[in-house]
Amino acid sequence: MNDPIDRLRAARPAHLGDTPVDERTRAAELTRAMAQPRQERRTRRAPGRRTIARPAWGLGLAGAAAAVTAVAVAVTGTGGTAPSPSTARTGQAVSASESPESSPGRTAPDGQVRLSARTVLLAAAHRAAGQPDETGAWWHTVSVSRTLFRAEGADYTVVDRQRTESWTPSATGPDQRQHSGSQSLGAQPATPEDEAAWREAGAPAEIPVVVPGKKGAKLSLPTGPGEVQKGQAPLPDGDKVFWLGRNVSVRDLRALPSEPGALKAWLLRSYKGHGTESSAPMSRDAWLFTVTTGLIADMPVTPEVRGAAFRMLAGLASIEVTRDVTDAEGRAGTAVTIDGPEASAMGKAAAGDDGVLRTRLIFDEETGRALATENVVVRPGGAQAGMEPGTVWNSDVTLESGWTDDGPAS
Repeated sequence: MNDPIDRLRAARPAHLGDTPVDERTRAAELTRAMAQPRQERRTRRAPGRRTIARPAWGLGLAGAAAAVTAVAVAVTGTGGTAPSPSTARTGQAVSASESPESSPGRTAPDGQVRLSARTVLLAAAHRAAGQPDETGAWWHTVSVSRTLFRAEGADYTVVDRQRTESWTPSATGPDQRQHSGSQSLGAQPATPEDEAAWREAGAPAEIPVVVPGKKGAKLSLPTGPGEVQKGQAPLPDGDKVFWLGRNVSVRDLRALPSEPGALKAWLLRSYKGHGTESSAPMSRDAWLFTVTTGLIADMPVTPEVRGAAFRMLAGLASIEVTRDVTDAEGRAGTAVTIDGPEASAMGKAAAGDDGVLRTRLIFDEETGRALATENVVVRPGGAQAGMEPGTVWNSDVTLESGWTDDGPAS
């Protein structure tokens, strides 16, 4: 599947059916597709669809508020240092191997106690597991994705925003359908400096953008919002909707083990030694982080399973936590990512052309709820060429996620 258009067609969610796609959506999808390594699928997927639980390197997009960010220097488990991306509100980064389990934190030179990554994640696990276990007729999510594009023939960057809403039925069967709505919110200059350059270029209402990997592509991003596009489709195989190393149903997710070791073993049954969306080698820890991020971010698992997922992450080597960061909506949270050589190799495969990305999950420590997933530039290259290290290249912000008995409007 070498042709970019074929890759886009394969990536298009089935629940959108034959709904027309405007140019902004095409541009964002094409950039994400071209930023990923060539796909060689070895696990069985539902025919003709990209699943809702997206692999980390294809996750959503980055906002103007967090477009260009600082780089915190974090201590890794090997005793060296590595650049750790953070948002405009830079926090304190700590690693899982910084402190043994019996020592939950350390005292910094300023006299404040710095909690270890493991301690932070275990606390989040406790709070996530304590949330009420509510169910309903529909699993409903609302998210806003953002991505950065370089303007073609001009020296400025724009951020393109898209809103997505979905309803997944809890019931299964041939008559059940998944519903969705999507809307392009428009492209805007990413920073005040970009806005000045955009105005100097005549403040075009249609912004031609660079599409990496497809020579001669002519795509323009309107600055105004588009119409809401609605779609629906039957569930693949009658019940499969999400992807968790393999295609799973809502019933499968609700039956996941709530003990960290058992959950890890369940997930690793799908591990084949390579990435979630490519044949590039990936370590077990990096693979588990990728898959578990999706589980925490937007899947209808029980609170106990979400807590087990955080506990499992706390047990992985090279886990790094950064507190007091903000997502693209300006909400404060805590970010967790995986560091180390295998993570860098994974990020390089995703970025391509010698670039390196790092994926992180931002969550609310008080509830264990996911706020956003982000891809952050560690080393510019490929679709991120010219961007500063620490730039949030793309993000997917979760605005709503939960059960409801109110289905989609007809």
